[in-house]
Amino acid sequence: MLVEYARNVLRSERAEHAETDPDAADLVVTPLSCSLWGQEHRVVVLPGSRAAKLYGTDEAVEDYFCNYGLSPEYRPRMEEAGLRVSGVDEEGDPRIVELDGHPFFVATLFCFQTRSRPEQPHPLVAGFAEAAGQSSVVT
Repeated sequence: MLVEYARNVLRSERAEHAETDPDAADLVVTPLSCSLWGQEHRVVVLPGSRAAKLYGTDEAVEDYFCNYGLSPEYRPRMEEAGLRVSGVDEEGDPRIVELDGHPFFVATLFCFQTRSRPEQPHPLVAGFAEAAGQSSVVT
């Protein structure tokens, strides 16, 4: 999602992900300073965001299975272009991003679905289902 946002909104046609093209000159997604694979960590949800509204709290514990994240060099450009960082780790690194004004454009670095159950869906799953139910399809 971050690579496509960089390519289509920022017009960075050569934007790439370090996992698929580690030698690319324009890396939007880069290796994290340490692996988060198979760990759970606290996420601070930022006030005023869709994520904050859905979580109903200012923090959560989530499961991670990744080694890559938004390049620190790209973050300011992404935010200037309208992508909001709405959740961070304890060091302030992005863990949730969203796009204001979109019916449901929320992306996470963690795997929220691991904490979702039919009897108690994860707040982001419930929010997506609600947004999808309110969306109208034009044919």
